[in-house]
Amino acid sequence: MNVGIDLIHFATSDYYLGLDTFAEEKGIDVNKFYVGIGQERMSIAPPDEDIVTLSAKAAAPLLDQIERDKITAVLLATESGVDQSKSASAYLHGLLGLHKNCRLIELKHACYAGAAALQMAQGLVHANPNEKVLVIAADIAKYDVDSSGEATQGCGAAAMIIKKDPRLLVLEPGSGFYADDVMDFWRPNYRETALVDGKYSTKVYLNSLKETWKHFTINTGRGYEDIDYFCYHLPFTKMAEKAHKALTKVAGVSLSDEEMKALLAPGQAYNRQLGNSYTASLFIGFASLLDNASEDLTGKRIGLFSYGSGCVSEFFTGVVQPGYQDHLFSDDHRWQIEHRAPLNYAEYLQLYHTQPEGLYEGQVVLPEYNRGPFRLKAIKDHKRLYERREA
Repeated sequence: MNVGIDLIHFATSDYYLGLDTFAEEKGIDVNKFYVGIGQERMSIAPPDEDIVTLSAKAAAPLLDQIERDKITAVLLATESGVDQSKSASAYLHGLLGLHKNCRLIELKHACYAGAAALQMAQGLVHANPNEKVLVIAADIAKYDVDSSGEATQGCGAAAMIIKKDPRLLVLEPGSGFYADDVMDFWRPNYRETALVDGKYSTKVYLNSLKETWKHFTINTGRGYEDIDYFCYHLPFTKMAEKAHKALTKVAGVSLSDEEMKALLAPGQAYNRQLGNSYTASLFIGFASLLDNASEDLTGKRIGLFSYGSGCVSEFFTGVVQPGYQDHLFSDDHRWQIEHRAPLNYAEYLQLYHTQPEGLYEGQVVLPEYNRGPFRLKAIKDHKRLYERREA
């Protein structure tokens, strides 16, 4: 039985900060960002946008194309959780009006949890072919002002339907995986922003990729020459080049810069505009590849590498299905990116780094910044209150 990704759609916030604006404020050459890390803009989530509203915005268009009552599980992967007990998928279940006979869970391991959710979902479908699982990876990347990570912030959510006989990508048996207990990136419960040792994290990422790839080739018998395109977790866009150079070295393959660009650029296009979306970045990259590839991808094998700091990584593959082009959300993806409102630096600080008054007392009514169909309206008696607005 073939199981895999039937549909995929991503969502981001309504605002962005240009790295040109950021560079001017900091007195830095903008090419440090445009060229050095491959970033042009970063999506900024206002106070009334969180992973629940982003997830709802990502998932709603998918549910318009299937019977929403047939969704049997919602697996939401994030490291930007809104509650230490109640899963974000429970809030999402209510916002989307899903059937009561549904499993709800939130998964966490840094940026890797989306891949874990995908593996769990296909396991559910293999066990019961009637299952249709909604998998969502959603995050808001936030670092301290003036920290080294500030230029790599962003946000996004990628939603996928996992089922038998998928229309986009059949996931193949076997994968490679690797884990190690390291402190390259972390966020203690008492902090609003993450802590990262950037150079060390890049080193751990690349070592994890090498070890994961070795495990993948042993487990599957497939090699570099068997894979047509590669998608990587992207904490910043240029990470794809660093990763692929490391992989080709291990695989004993030589590529020119032009060949490298042709292979990776389609999957990098959206990340360059959104910034880091943690768990969602790999899957937004996959959507970017489907939307922007210059050739028909039918029958092409895609390699996907997921990395989560701390660390866990996995490399797996899937084959693109005939007619996939008829089931993409390319126009909406591009519309979202093009219709975000720009922020100046002061507005960015106000929206992203200023906590609403009353937040920690559990009593706050949030101003309307979010222009989307779902928003966090208020927190009353420590309870999050969401609203769905009709178009």
